[in-house]
Amino acid sequence: MINKKRVLAVIPARSGSKGIKFKNIKRLSGIPLICWVNRAIKKINFIDRAIVSTDHNKIKQIAINCNLDVPFMRPKNLSGDRVSDLSVLNHALDKMEKIDSTIYDIILLLQPTSPFRKPKHVIGCVKMLINKNLDSVWTVSKSDLKMHPLKQLKVSKKLLLNYYDSKGEKIIARQQLKTLYHRNGACYAFTRNCLKKQKRVLGLKCGAFITEDLINIDTQEDFQFAEFLSNKRIKN
Repeated sequence: MINKKRVLAVIPARSGSKGIKFKNIKRLSGIPLICWVNRAIKKINFIDRAIVSTDHNKIKQIAINCNLDVPFMRPKNLSGDRVSDLSVLNHALDKMEKIDSTIYDIILLLQPTSPFRKPKHVIGCVKMLINKNLDSVWTVSKSDLKMHPLKQLKVSKKLLLNYYDSKGEKIIARQQLKTLYHRNGACYAFTRNCLKKQKRVLGLKCGAFITEDLINIDTQEDFQFAEFLSNKRIKN
């Protein structure tokens, strides 16, 4: 609890990842990705409840082995690759408020695919949410200007057609590009009202908690890079 507000952390871990099979339990430096979440949250004393939302018994058992709680199984209709985070969060919130006979004021989404999150990222998100009276806060990292939308190109049948955005033709130097940010999955914080009344994960008043660059694993290449970073940290 923080500022008399009860906090629920939801760790989503469905089984049907297409990029990497059973991605959420794939081992990074010998530790399943889902267990990396617990390494951070066990150092945060204001989280009242941290639970895993999964549709698969194998993931459930590994989560339990990592001292994570799995008080319910996610139904199949909420386990596809096109199911929104909002649906998963509201399902978990409804389940936990019934199980715990309480109301949760702040809900956190902590994705296993961001293994290098630190307690300070989660703490910073929640404090920003409360202190600035926001509806939601996302952790974000600065995007590489090489990937700026105004530098993207359209290709069809191996023919370069044009810039994705015609404004890109006028970009000569990187100084002309505005800094952009991307979400890194370390932490999303929401008020109950944001999820239940607004029915949004990007709240009407959404804060950006800016962090250092944090890898968010989606592909096998991402995983290999995460292994490299993890091994480098161990050696240092």
